[in-house]
Amino acid sequence: MSTPQHLRYTKDHEWISAEGNIATVGITHYAQDQLGDIVFVDINTVGRTLAAEAVFGSVEAVKTVSDLFLPVSGTIIEKNDIIDASPELVNTDPYGAGWMVKVEMDDPSQFDTLLDAEGYRALTGE
Repeated sequence: MSTPQHLRYTKDHEWISAEGNIATVGITHYAQDQLGDIVFVDINTVGRTLAAEAVFGSVEAVKTVSDLFLPVSGTIIEKNDIIDASPELVNTDPYGAGWMVKVEMDDPSQFDTLLDAEGYRALTGE
């Protein structure tokens, strides 16, 4: 499975990239593989400020629903509207077109405390 080196990861299987204090968040290839075919993504937290590890939405697969957890504290400034009409992008391109939200981080140093690619691979046994 794919675990890009430039990203950071959480134990809850979210990934995050950062440019300055703006971060992009999605779910990992491992997470989408475990969930199966994703049929709906529910994110209604745009404009809200949330703590790290707070639920910012959910994904619905054919047989389950899973919460999405924010890796860092901050304000959700944008959601990926494309996945509303094409939730399968989360399965086919989880690190690209299947991203979930953009966050203005309260404390960008939180990014550095998350798992790197090697740590995440150790967590998942990949």
